[in-house]
Amino acid sequence: MFSDNYKRVLVSGMARSGIAAARLLKDHGCDVTCQDLKPADKIDNASALEADGITLYLGKNPDDIIADFDLVVLSPGISTDLPFVEKAKDLGVPVWGEMELAYRFCPCPITAVTGTNGKTTTTALIGEIMEAHNHDTAVVGNIGTPFAERVGRVTADSWVVAEISSFQLETIQTFRPKISAVLNVTPDHLDRHKTMERYALIKESVGKYQMPGDFIILNYDDLLCRKMRSRARHVFFSRCEPLYEGFFLKAGNLHARFNGREFDIVNANRMNIIGNHNIENALAASAAAICAGVPVETLRAALERFKAVEHRIEFVRELNGVRYYNDSKGTNIDSAVKALEAMKWPVVLIGGGYDKRADFSEWVTAFKDRVKELIVLGETADQIAETCHAYGFENIQRVNTLKDAVYAASGAARRGDCVLLSPACASWDMFDNYEQRGNMFKDYVFKL
Repeated sequence: MFSDNYKRVLVSGMARSGIAAARLLKDHGCDVTCQDLKPADKIDNASALEADGITLYLGKNPDDIIADFDLVVLSPGISTDLPFVEKAKDLGVPVWGEMELAYRFCPCPITAVTGTNGKTTTTALIGEIMEAHNHDTAVVGNIGTPFAERVGRVTADSWVVAEISSFQLETIQTFRPKISAVLNVTPDHLDRHKTMERYALIKESVGKYQMPGDFIILNYDDLLCRKMRSRARHVFFSRCEPLYEGFFLKAGNLHARFNGREFDIVNANRMNIIGNHNIENALAASAAAICAGVPVETLRAALERFKAVEHRIEFVRELNGVRYYNDSKGTNIDSAVKALEAMKWPVVLIGGGYDKRADFSEWVTAFKDRVKELIVLGETADQIAETCHAYGFENIQRVNTLKDAVYAASGAARRGDCVLLSPACASWDMFDNYEQRGNMFKDYVFKL
């Protein structure tokens, strides 16, 4: 519940989730100040926010005013290590994220999905399944729509499906989903979280406030996930093991042993999403759906209907016998490896981008017998090229822009090949976000 004690609230970060949080707070009678390092002319709706009575504090961090507030709400991109956040904690001022804030207003059950990779596909898949079962379903969070933007329109009869990143989990205080899922944990965002141990603990915290009667869905094939603790009932899924109880692959079918029943869910070949990682995503989504009370028939129909989400191994077009795939959401090593493994054709690969201090060795070793040429660009281009040389991969072209990369890849590809944008890096060195990168890639491909 949201306390009436939080009269004066600072919202730090004025991207979409920050603005949604500010409006939610204002609608509930709070005196709201929005802070961002950008000037007003670089912020969408700045004048509209001021017209609504929201104070703007721009161009610097709020170190000097932090004591004026009863609550601080951080956008996901704001690091919890910043001095003003530490100062707020020292003063006893609560620090939440937008996800925690919206949860305090939510009257209905929540399914929360986290993990290093597969979050968006699994969240979208669960959302489609739940919408077939309960038309009053809201799909929110890291998938694109801030929870705070939708929470005012849900009722006790609704169901919320939320994709939650590690950045959002850093600031939960009471967040308790009815069903949580941790899909996998592999190295990512270590520039912010510093160690794998800390990163894994943050992922585990999605189930921290769950209770008996709730469910936590975990990947049995991932040792970090398998060991995670929660008071919720543990439900495992596995692509590799026939589980005594849980959701797994059996004779080409997604299969379940659960609550004293054993049944097939769907034949994997009848789904429209490709790759072993998507088998795992579908198993996790199936577990979440069955835990939510969705009939198997409804679940099966949704699995057969669902298509890949935008920017995640998204088929763009075929031209002159070459297939083009947009995997702009492949922003870390593990997701980029999975995209490569899903390709059934020789690959001309486009990679590189913002430096998250990743080691590219695992990615480059996955090139063997798959990648015929690499087109590399962005902040990490030199590091990736050096890693390629160390492992004996020499078919590399360096380019300066994504447009150049598409044309270079088109020139290198032959009939029967595929061109895959799967950068293994974030987009922030050259683009606003991975969506912008993916949309530009598709635009260039359609102009070929």
